[in-house]
Amino acid sequence: MIGIMGRAGIMSFSCLVGQALISGILLSPPIAIAQSHATGSAGFLEKFCYSCHGEEKQKGDRRFDRLAIPIESEAGIVEAQEIIDQLTLGEMPPSKAKLQPDDDERAAAIASLTASVKAARERIESTAAQTVLRRLNRREYRNTLADLFELDLTSFDPTTSFPRERLVEHMDNIGDGLVTSGYLLDQYLEAADLLVEKALGPSEKPVEQSWKFDGNFRQGAELDYSHRTVYKFRYLCLYEVPNTTRHEGGYAYIHEFRDGVPADGFYEIKALAHSVNRDHPYDPAIFGMDPEQPYRLGIVPGDIRAGILHHPQANEPQLAEVSVRDGEPQWYTMTVWLNKGQTPRFIFPNGMADCRGAFGKLVRQYRDHWPERERKNTGIYEARRVVLKYGKMPHIRIHEVGVRGPIVSQWPPAGQRKIFGDGGFEGEQLRRILRGFADRAYRRPATDEEVDRLVAVAENRRAAGASHRQATKDAIKAALCSPAFIYLSEAGGEEGALRAHDLASRLSYFLWATMPDAELRALADSGELTKVKVLGSQLARMLADPRSDQFIIGFLDSWLNLRALGGMPPDRDSFKTYYSKGLEVAMRREALLFTRHLIDGDRPVREFLDAGYTFVNAPLADHYGIETGFEPESAHLFKRVELRDRRRGGLLGMGSVLTVTANGIETSPVNRGVWFLETILGTPPSPPPDDVPAIDPDVRGTSTIRELLAKHRDSSTCNECHQRIDPPGFALENFDPVGAWREHYRISRKRPGPKVDATGQLPGGESFDDIIGFKDLLLRREPQFTRTLTERLLSYATGRRMELAHDRPEIDRIVEALRVQGGGMRTLIGLCVGSPIFRSQ
Repeated sequence: MIGIMGRAGIMSFSCLVGQALISGILLSPPIAIAQSHATGSAGFLEKFCYSCHGEEKQKGDRRFDRLAIPIESEAGIVEAQEIIDQLTLGEMPPSKAKLQPDDDERAAAIASLTASVKAARERIESTAAQTVLRRLNRREYRNTLADLFELDLTSFDPTTSFPRERLVEHMDNIGDGLVTSGYLLDQYLEAADLLVEKALGPSEKPVEQSWKFDGNFRQGAELDYSHRTVYKFRYLCLYEVPNTTRHEGGYAYIHEFRDGVPADGFYEIKALAHSVNRDHPYDPAIFGMDPEQPYRLGIVPGDIRAGILHHPQANEPQLAEVSVRDGEPQWYTMTVWLNKGQTPRFIFPNGMADCRGAFGKLVRQYRDHWPERERKNTGIYEARRVVLKYGKMPHIRIHEVGVRGPIVSQWPPAGQRKIFGDGGFEGEQLRRILRGFADRAYRRPATDEEVDRLVAVAENRRAAGASHRQATKDAIKAALCSPAFIYLSEAGGEEGALRAHDLASRLSYFLWATMPDAELRALADSGELTKVKVLGSQLARMLADPRSDQFIIGFLDSWLNLRALGGMPPDRDSFKTYYSKGLEVAMRREALLFTRHLIDGDRPVREFLDAGYTFVNAPLADHYGIETGFEPESAHLFKRVELRDRRRGGLLGMGSVLTVTANGIETSPVNRGVWFLETILGTPPSPPPDDVPAIDPDVRGTSTIRELLAKHRDSSTCNECHQRIDPPGFALENFDPVGAWREHYRISRKRPGPKVDATGQLPGGESFDDIIGFKDLLLRREPQFTRTLTERLLSYATGRRMELAHDRPEIDRIVEALRVQGGGMRTLIGLCVGSPIFRSQ
């Protein structure tokens, strides 16, 4: 067996034998599959393996005559997988053995054992079609805290030290995958302390202050010398986009305000600024900027405690943005939320890609523009000074900055008023505060016993010397560490149906990734939510709310694995515009807007497979080669565009999907083919063996990936495997590692390689010439895609795997109902929410 290794893994024959088996008998229960092959597996082992691994002899300490089929244990799975691997590699039976299986016998044995392994895994992982007790994942926890305390957590994340979630089928909300450790419990304590003190700590209204800065504008270390020499630190300048490797002129912070604001709140940031040298005499390619677009000035938060302020920091969401005009400086005002200790940092979202490189190229290529005495100063240290003094380097120039805040429109803040009310912190007031908070935090009425425990915490803290206010806050912290807050209650009532409050939480965390709002909670309190019509009306209301973007983002991250976008960053030398034009963010935005459009318009789910439109901004349109006629002022905004051909329409033409299925350097039909089988058709391959030798890539670029994969077909077993996995990958080969269209592979920047061959043949014999032909064949499999989408939606909504034996009849009913009702995405979500699967424990 010959394998191919990429950064995403290795694929083997056994994977696709199992895959073919699953695809061919998808309607049969997995246990029955395993039992139907048990006799064949045992017969093969007895015939070819027991002589070396049986009762009398155990070579390598392996004894297979005791392997129970159907497999019943984890140890049996390990042993069977080892046999599958050795059979796949052709290393068992050994070559010296007199009795050898032919290819058909070997393939049949591998298929039988693979089916048994899959069935055993499903039995062991089964939760009997019930959602196990599951805790809030990181994003749900963070969103819930923001709503509980009415806090803006855009630039503050209390979960940064939490361990990563364990993903199950790329989903981060599957109950049995959400492990709780001692370390995580410690983090809950720290996060609760931090959040409560942040939200409820200040009892006095902070004093509004004003700051003015009109000089001593220090830049990053790289630009410090040139700005001191040429500008005397009079200006704060921005040259490049923030996410570069050299970090030279991508962030402009106020040196005298580096310790940040004194209190949480909204701050008015005023900048006297203008764009300089947007019209210049140089080759535009040096800067990689669109000279027609107005320069944009943005603000991100910075924290000196988190690192150097002119370098990227872990949490720096863009808080505001304005377009900056040419000519005389003008005042621009942005109001942003800053946390205590954060300072505003200016950025240039459509700046140049490489400031340092641009300085070097200008000083060398335009020598005649400089005084003769300066023409020898081509080293980067002096080049910056020469270009700034004598040249026309494009940049944003800030002359003066004003900061005012915190701007407090009401005191106490809304979160404090909601939790504390207008009374004190003693006696019945204390109980009222704690009961009210627990009712909201626990997402159901708190019991008297639960409230008693919280009151006891406050009284103990008071006895230890804490103030009444502090003791109350400490009891609230205890509530945030309670299982009633951390875990979702999804207990069943009559016949396993979710109770009203549990149903409200399931719906809210499905669509908004946070706690129920007041309207949903009231319907749960009254019990009305369990009525089908009421549940349907709430679904419609919540999908229409902008907060449902949380559902779209979370679901696409889980279903399409878009969470991994950026995990294998594209090579910066080969794909510069991916970084300089912000394509990763734009690609995510395209997927969100496309899915939002399907939901809002109840568009057919088949448009995920093929659509005549998409959503792009100017940089993404240019990346796709789409002529859209964007106005310069709105080039960064997204709009729906009609597509002239079908290469781009649907998921398979989206840059996000094409980038996440590549490895950042080159494409692999194997990686993309596996993603397609798993995500679109719902027929994932089995885990590959560990010991499959890799094919060495042709670094000269003279062989295509198709030619390298042809080596797999030298083996009949490999051919059986790759005839399923490779065709979808070949269909996507015209898209490079960041989703740009290509006709040829690239050997170097100046020399094209072999022509891309995107033809293929499916296992059933159907052929296609390109991605368009492949889509035609895929549309014939729309019911299978719809079933996969339905399964993924239900898994995401309920926090559990869908189980074939238990859930398939209801899933089939939903798919058929969707077909009858027109196939719309909103309709599908409604059918899922109305199903017994969603409404049951």
